[in-house]
Amino acid sequence: MSYTLIDAGVNLTNHQFDEQYQEIINRANSAGVNNMLIIGCDIAGSEQSLELAIKYQQYSTAGIHPHDAKSATSELETQLKHLAKHDEVVAIGECGLDYNRDFSPRDIQRSVFRRQLAVAEDLNLPVYLHERDANEDMLKILNEFKVRGILHCFTGNASSLKSYLDLGLYIGITGWVCDERRGKELQQLVPHIPLERLLLETDSPFLIPRSIKPKPKSRKNEPALLPHICQTVAQLYKIEAETVATQTTKNFNHIFALETR
Repeated sequence: MSYTLIDAGVNLTNHQFDEQYQEIINRANSAGVNNMLIIGCDIAGSEQSLELAIKYQQYSTAGIHPHDAKSATSELETQLKHLAKHDEVVAIGECGLDYNRDFSPRDIQRSVFRRQLAVAEDLNLPVYLHERDANEDMLKILNEFKVRGILHCFTGNASSLKSYLDLGLYIGITGWVCDERRGKELQQLVPHIPLERLLLETDSPFLIPRSIKPKPKSRKNEPALLPHICQTVAQLYKIEAETVATQTTKNFNHIFALETR
């Protein structure tokens, strides 16, 4: 492969990757994936993500996922700001709203989301956003702040895509787009995402691209499979995969202000 990629979303702290970090990164590098963003989903996970980012020279986020919003304490802002002092932490999140599973009460989700957006605004950092079945409340809250960021693992409809693009957000596309069962609507929407607002991510170890052959023996997703997502997206745009790789790398560096570091 003549091009390189950046994986804009990896759950490297997930237990499925325990003690396999170097192997995961080695396979990613061999596949042309030179960097990755390690996602933090709670404070402990954000601390571990930062440790891995430092050790393996990657990037990380610091935040509380809406599933874990109920675990947030009065120290949240202090904890996030402490983590964000490190250069490896390039975004606040994964944060947002999830009304699909409701693992945390919705009022708590909204409160914790607002608190994280306020930190991001104060620190002038991008936000790494999660939304499921909560588009209306998500937009209402986002409009209360002046933040930039990425809508991670977009799986919404045309209306929600337009609303997030209108807010200036970047759109993260995962292996969902390779799913012949539930990815059809996303496949139709991808060409409507301006290429300069696109990011590619695996969300590994989840969302293994169903169209990849042969299937990995482990049956889990990992950054080394990002080129397959890139190729699928390129086919939808009807352009070369190298063009997608080049532009998404540029987009990643821009949204996370890596060009100025």
